[in-house]
Amino acid sequence: MAHYVARADEIKLLPAYAGHSNRFRRSAVIDRVSGSVHTALGFCELDAGGRIDVHVHSFEEFFYITGGEPILVLDGRGYPLPPGACGVIPVGAPHAWLGSDAGTGKWIDMLTPIPRDGNGPRDVFFFGPPEGVPVEPLDIRDPRTRHFFRMTDDDITLDKLKVGARVEAPTVSASMATALLAYSGIAVKMLVDQRMSAALGTMFMVEYQPGGVAHAHDHPLEETYTILEGEVEAVADDATYVLGKGDVLWTGVGSIHAFCNRSKSTVRWLETQSPQPPARHSYRFSRDWEYLERKIEK
Repeated sequence: MAHYVARADEIKLLPAYAGHSNRFRRSAVIDRVSGSVHTALGFCELDAGGRIDVHVHSFEEFFYITGGEPILVLDGRGYPLPPGACGVIPVGAPHAWLGSDAGTGKWIDMLTPIPRDGNGPRDVFFFGPPEGVPVEPLDIRDPRTRHFFRMTDDDITLDKLKVGARVEAPTVSASMATALLAYSGIAVKMLVDQRMSAALGTMFMVEYQPGGVAHAHDHPLEETYTILEGEVEAVADDATYVLGKGDVLWTGVGSIHAFCNRSKSTVRWLETQSPQPPARHSYRFSRDWEYLERKIEK
């Protein structure tokens, strides 16, 4: 199976981490059943007063908050995470989640390498509920919060990035590492990568303007695309889909895919890659090799 589509109305969240959590639900949207070998993508919900016990695991955990303000306990401190907050929990890092009074916390997670299915050695270890954790606001300018980022609409709006940021602006320091990439009606904002100590995957935001297009290509890695706003036409292995809010597409290694925004409004999605792209040849565009074929046949 080279690709897989999960429709929003088919995604159901169920209690997870039995015996080690309370008022927590997750849907395994992408996993081995979908055909994946590197990527586990899930939708998560944690109600007020709920928790996930302190635990460590042998895979990286990426997260992007979509609702509420769940509290992530990491490095012995608790951080309330508003929508747009994201980051990576490194391999072997003790952490926990707490529900907040802000209402049900919602987030998207990506786990890589894909967790074991119970047939191999354990890869998650629990240590009980967190106790006496100091909670403080998330400050992404603080160098100690090296595993966090927070995206706002300004971070992916080209016109608002044409002028310099104030030195006291509430964001990370502007640099090439946090730059917005814009091309062919497409804007790409990196969220989580090596600069935040991620080693096994990446997470980024993509926005297509009306008419934006990415021509047919494939990768030596797996990708997921979770639609957050708008509607996009996607082609994967000669099958065509119209993806809307809450839909998820997964493409495996070698799956040829393309996107086009044929609507009159922008479309935005959260994208992940696993493993991390190689230094060269992470994209293979079909049209380049088709051009060579035509050229040598003349």
